[in-house]
Amino acid sequence: MELTSLAIHELSERLLRKEVSSVEVTKAFLGRIEEVDKNIHAYITVTAEAALKAAQRADGMLAGKEGVTPLTGIPVSVKDIFCTRGIRTTCASKILGDFIPPYDSTVVKKLKGSGAVLLGKTNMDEFAMGSSTENSAFFKTLNPWAPDRVPGGSSGGSAAATAASECAASVGTDTGGSIRQPAACCGVVGLKPTYGRVSRFGMVAFASSLDQAGPFTRDVTDAAIMLKAMAGRDPLDSTSVDMEVPDYRSFLSGGCKGLKVGIPKEYFIEGMDPDVEKAVREALNVLKGAGAELVPVSLPHTEYAVAVYYLVATAEASSNLARYDGVKYGLRVNEAGSLIDMYKKTRDSGFGGEVKRRIMLGTYSLSAGYYDAYYKKASQVRTLVRDDFSAAFRTCDVIATPTAPTAAFRFGEKIEDPLTMYLSDIFTISCNLAGIPGISVPCGFTKDGLPVGLQILGREFDEGTVLRAAYAYEQATGWHKRRPAI
Repeated sequence: MELTSLAIHELSERLLRKEVSSVEVTKAFLGRIEEVDKNIHAYITVTAEAALKAAQRADGMLAGKEGVTPLTGIPVSVKDIFCTRGIRTTCASKILGDFIPPYDSTVVKKLKGSGAVLLGKTNMDEFAMGSSTENSAFFKTLNPWAPDRVPGGSSGGSAAATAASECAASVGTDTGGSIRQPAACCGVVGLKPTYGRVSRFGMVAFASSLDQAGPFTRDVTDAAIMLKAMAGRDPLDSTSVDMEVPDYRSFLSGGCKGLKVGIPKEYFIEGMDPDVEKAVREALNVLKGAGAELVPVSLPHTEYAVAVYYLVATAEASSNLARYDGVKYGLRVNEAGSLIDMYKKTRDSGFGGEVKRRIMLGTYSLSAGYYDAYYKKASQVRTLVRDDFSAAFRTCDVIATPTAPTAAFRFGEKIEDPLTMYLSDIFTISCNLAGIPGISVPCGFTKDGLPVGLQILGREFDEGTVLRAAYAYEQATGWHKRRPAI
């Protein structure tokens, strides 16, 4: 079996038994990237030299067995939204095309501290704004299952790299579904932790009250390993929560017998792809057969979630992206007659169309005379969405839904129709508004051979139960073992 086809826990066992070295594993993944990424375009930057040096250090750790973790010597990638010291960090935007941070984000620092090997930075929608990775300023990432289909977004590069075996795992960000939706499109596991579980320090901000980092992996066991390494209180992020980080693998053996799984009627709607609905309903029957109790729940404010999200997220984006003005770092257009002219020309040249659209929407909703009607009202309805989940979790342990209403769509199919594109995240957005954890696991394929994702949501900081339910489903099926033929 090729090293690049193995999961983290399988590679870790071989490294500990000295059957293979981290340098050998890293060379295998770098070879895989060289072989297939010309057809996938998952990476913006590959850091081969630095990866091999990190692998040598990992082999030294493994030899001495001091400080060894399940990630020691394991090659991973990160979305190009995380600051990496001495390595270009672009957010897939021209405005940050040559930006090299002087420090590592906390997530990257934690991964390095665990002994993981960083292979490079993956492609994304510009500033994480999109559902297809078509908004990257550099190139489109292709879906490993079908090159004419999108990999999802905004973390499409991370999802595609994981699915194509170009890394053992990757880290993305999820503001409105940007881990779970591409995970579903690419047939991998994608976990969004509770807001505050993972530090956002050094993660370039899109919408600060919604953004959260999480892993893409081959299976649920690997998701538990990655979350353990990434999570925890960070004094550099005031929104990170000071709570004990459990060993998430300890939750995986619980099975789902007696687990109450809520099924919200609002997530099975007209217009959903029949193949997607069929796969998800079959997945629910698998959970029931494994001993779970399916209970109906209602999330009545779901219909307002997309509108609320695109007011809150764009307002916060307008504020966060004001810092890109050509003064301190990033792109500067010097052919300008005045300071204001330089601001305008820099932002016009540096930002892509979707980013400009969201900045304008957010600026409008925050402007005098409109704040109360839009942003304030959206914040109030957001509280109602959160209350819906609190009420539902009084009658169930987790909630199961489709991850997305369709499988991966074709390139160009929605890019000219922003509203249709925004609706791709209709089943994932509410989770971010409420700040709760969610995971997408592979649960089948359409007639066209495209992956389908099952989404499992849980209570705040109860990632353990979410992982338990996901693992129980995974062990009862074999969907996660299927790989695209590349």
